[in-house]
Amino acid sequence: MTLAGRRVVLGVSGGIASYKACTIARRLSEAGTAVDVVLTSAAAEFVRPVTFEALTGRPVQASLWERGRALTHIHLARDPDLIVVAPATANLLARAAQGLADDLLTALLLASTRPVLVAPAMNDEMFAHAATQSHLDVLRERGWEIVGPAVGPLAEGTSDRPGRMVEPEIVVQHVARALTAPSSALRGKHVVVTAGATREYLDDVRVITNPSSGRMGVALASAAWIRGARVTLVLGPTALPAPHGPEVRRVTTTADLAATVTALLDSTDVLLMAAAPADYRARERWAGKRPRGDGTVTVTLEPTTDVLAAATKGRKAGSVVVGFALETGEGARDRARAKLERKGADLIVLNRADQSDAGFEVETNRVTLVGPRDATDVPAGTKAEVSEAVLDAVESLL
Repeated sequence: MTLAGRRVVLGVSGGIASYKACTIARRLSEAGTAVDVVLTSAAAEFVRPVTFEALTGRPVQASLWERGRALTHIHLARDPDLIVVAPATANLLARAAQGLADDLLTALLLASTRPVLVAPAMNDEMFAHAATQSHLDVLRERGWEIVGPAVGPLAEGTSDRPGRMVEPEIVVQHVARALTAPSSALRGKHVVVTAGATREYLDDVRVITNPSSGRMGVALASAAWIRGARVTLVLGPTALPAPHGPEVRRVTTTADLAATVTALLDSTDVLLMAAAPADYRARERWAGKRPRGDGTVTVTLEPTTDVLAAATKGRKAGSVVVGFALETGEGARDRARAKLERKGADLIVLNRADQSDAGFEVETNRVTLVGPRDATDVPAGTKAEVSEAVLDAVESLL
């Protein structure tokens, strides 16, 4: 997330979820963002200003009436790239919707023309009330982005209805999207990402598969969403949680993968084929579980659908298709370029299964971006970092 050098005002209103704002402030500060925290008087009863000052290294603003800080709300309103209010209580939402300016936070919200992102947090009955919903409608009409609330435990007990503030990491992801998307060529594009392995069943319990975890594809989907794309993640069997933001479509077999990708091609602007589909399946599948016996068992295999080749043939005009190649041994780059030409893709992301910091079941990766005329090595990094390099290349192709 390219948050370094950006400036955010973090408004904190008075609810039990105020403690979550501490994590938001810390995460943004760690990313290099200058964070100016504005506390309401009620919020200061839950979390003291010194806590935020320690987390951000910047003074906390809490009052319109402090000496030496005249017109603070005007200066804060003009400077930031984004204003975030988390948590936003029912009271804060009501005052903001009515245009009140009876404390520092509401005054700067009224004085500012900057984008605003709010994370509501309150009792579920309060959130469901017609007054709160009306206030949210007004704020949406003004262009404010509403994140959440979530369903989960509240201070007064469990609930199965929205009211709980979303987790800090989700707020930070929305901040990154709000700050990154306006300058991205992916903004508003439909990006389809495939991720993970597929399974081809020999019987009802045994499969042909591979060790792909899906981490690379999930990282790509998250990074594309932060850049403002509408993202569909076609995800094979994996233990990874679904990322926040992208729409997730689950698949099991290579045929499932092919059918899902084909159905999406007409609306796809960018296709990132990071999945590791099984190349072969059993010609005949045994019913039930085949009993173990002595001696050998012969299985006749047949090729599965070549999803990448089929996708390039059925692609929308002007779209970008990126394939992935996992290789070992000498000549890997030549084989990747041959795959590029054979499959009709615009770019091949080459990575190695014979390197300890790349390939399957590791947190890191190192890749080579192979185009029709050149190749660019991307140094080892986390799969999130490598995703940024891949998407930079995609944006240049767009």
